[in-house]
Amino acid sequence: MMINCVIVDDEPLAREGLIDFVEDVEFLHLEGTCENPVQLIGFLESHQVDLVFLDIQMPKMSGLDFLRVTKNPPMVILTTAFPNFALEGFKLNVLDYLLKPITFDRFFMAVNKARDYQRFLAFSSNTNPQKPVPVDDFFFIKCGNKYEKIFFDDVLYLESMQNYVNIFTTKGKYITLINLKNLEQSFDNSSFMRVHKSYMVSIRKIEVIEGNEIFMQSFRIPLSRSYRDQVLEQVVTNRLWDKK
Repeated sequence: MMINCVIVDDEPLAREGLIDFVEDVEFLHLEGTCENPVQLIGFLESHQVDLVFLDIQMPKMSGLDFLRVTKNPPMVILTTAFPNFALEGFKLNVLDYLLKPITFDRFFMAVNKARDYQRFLAFSSNTNPQKPVPVDDFFFIKCGNKYEKIFFDDVLYLESMQNYVNIFTTKGKYITLINLKNLEQSFDNSSFMRVHKSYMVSIRKIEVIEGNEIFMQSFRIPLSRSYRDQVLEQVVTNRLWDKK
């Protein structure tokens, strides 16, 4: 599966270095380069782009400003000489963060993450839009160098950790480089639900809801105020035995 990419950087030497790296990766195809995000906006309108290598500090508009104002951008890997922007970048759902000077090993790790993510998006788009859960009762995720089979019925909850997700099951914990927002689309919303911006739980596995926490087995999962009413309505209200 080929990934069409574009490089956005105002420094010619930085662009040339990334061009050399892209040419050495067989599954990357360079659609073009831009000197700033303003050029990128027009470029995206006329080209099919899957991945953007985006510098942060540029004239006219910064890379982070571009991400704040752009709806549904392609996959983004930030490139910068300033590590203090990393947290802000991950809050904007970037795929990875490359610190200049960029080594090829680190570059290759990032683009492999992009390839895994693209495969996952392709899998999600091929599911029935009326029922996003796969026909099978299980799914596979990539954990390091191996693929793990997980049954939906074994899943307790999912925890987002910036650019990867912890999946807690009755059989153990799995870590995969997938964004929780996109992973959520492949789970049946009648069986799983968000309870916090960073957590999604199996409704059937909930044992106790107390205050701002959900309990299942030995786990305590935070329940945010913005989700609390929705959780009580979907999980408790229709099943509550009480005096009338």
